[in-house]
Amino acid sequence: MSENVQPGSQNEVEEVVLNKADLGTCRRAFIQALGLGTVGAAILGAAGPDSAMAQVAPADITDIDIVQFALNFEYLGAEYYLRAVNGTGLKAGDIDGVGGVGTVNGGKQVPFADPFIRKFAFELGADEEAHVRTLRAALPDASRIGRPQIDLDFAFTFAARSAGLVGPNDRFDVYASDDTFLLGAFLLEDVCVTALIGGAPFIKDKNVLMTASGFLGTEGYQAGAIRTLLYSRGLITQANAISNARDALDGNTDLDQGISGDQSATPGFSQTDANLVPADRNSLAFGRTFGQVLNIAYLNTTQSPGGFFPQGLRGRLR
Repeated sequence: MSENVQPGSQNEVEEVVLNKADLGTCRRAFIQALGLGTVGAAILGAAGPDSAMAQVAPADITDIDIVQFALNFEYLGAEYYLRAVNGTGLKAGDIDGVGGVGTVNGGKQVPFADPFIRKFAFELGADEEAHVRTLRAALPDASRIGRPQIDLDFAFTFAARSAGLVGPNDRFDVYASDDTFLLGAFLLEDVCVTALIGGAPFIKDKNVLMTASGFLGTEGYQAGAIRTLLYSRGLITQANAISNARDALDGNTDLDQGISGDQSATPGFSQTDANLVPADRNSLAFGRTFGQVLNIAYLNTTQSPGGFFPQGLRGRLR
């Protein structure tokens, strides 16, 4: 993916993966030396056939493509939060569709120590479940994608090892405690905000744009609350490490921001100040291209299926 492609640019070609077998292939690349072993490598897409890849001009991206792209991530978020609270995920009527129903690896009830964090997790789960239903209802039957295969176990371990939160042979259980749950939520939620911003310029129908705007508001509130909780609980070093790991995946540009410090190069901020609202000098939140979002979702820099989506996203933008 070109590192300087800007979301919505009409002069550049957005580099995303298409689900067409007759297109040229690119060799899978791997993030090395993280010690996941055979099972982890399979989860992260470390072996198997080459990925079919192509470029999609911005004018060729439809509103259905955008809605399908977003639905993949709402499936992921809903499964993460619902399982944290209830130990179970989305209902059968909310996951069927084109491509069938993918399995979910991992996910369990968190033994919340703080009742406030549990209530917050419950609200997050309810929000994401409603988002799933809203997006599914917006898609015609022939385009309503089923839940893709999702990994909520090895993917978090891989990300945590990459961020240095655990050793190269250690597991990271996001469902073990209040703190680990919040760190997992931070890893996912900031990406959703930036994906919505990056995708907005491609939306053509004003009703779809209004819905996306509502989603952006909700995801922004969620991400801000998560960042605030992490900062107040002293998880600054861990959250900033996750931010740096995301940055390593989405390209050479320094987009991502942690929860403290002068990461936006804004005059007057010190390394110890809170950075609960990741924004530029104009206090505008940043967006990511589809390719940058895919790199984080797949936990590699080649947009190859793996990470949280071992078999890739559903839809054309994958």
